[in-house]
Amino acid sequence: MISEQTKARFDREVAKYPADQKQSAVMACLTIVQEEQGFVSAESEKLVADYLGMAPIAVHEVTTFYNMYNQQPVGKYKLNVCTNLPCQLRDGARALKHLEHKLGIAMGQTTADGLFTLQQSECLGACADSPVMLVNDLTMCSFMSDEKLDQLIDGLKSAEAKQA
Repeated sequence: MISEQTKARFDREVAKYPADQKQSAVMACLTIVQEEQGFVSAESEKLVADYLGMAPIAVHEVTTFYNMYNQQPVGKYKLNVCTNLPCQLRDGARALKHLEHKLGIAMGQTTADGLFTLQQSECLGACADSPVMLVNDLTMCSFMSDEKLDQLIDGLKSAEAKQA
């Protein structure tokens, strides 16, 4: 069920497009769902599809195409490491392996404490800065050596300990 608050946010996004093109708001609506729920479930995809007059599979295609949409709950810090060819040639795969070892999880998993989810991603558009990663779909981190990766993880853990 879509709350009235969510529906109002959807309405604001749909209003940005001509009436016969309200499906153009699909990404904005999925982002709203994820902001409110932390991820986009199959049920949420169906609600968005119904709201926008789309086939559920069309919404699912959008959800699965973009890395920014979580299809299941993720940790507080979602770490997307670019493993596209230019980054792999400049240690992107090594950075991912280093994080797997440091966090004790495999790519696609979340740490037991719920803090970190590790994912690989396609090109983040910063090939010259590789290896690169994106934290929580917002913060780009460049030139991620093992030392910088360790500093990032340790810093985030330290910040969490101070908040507890």
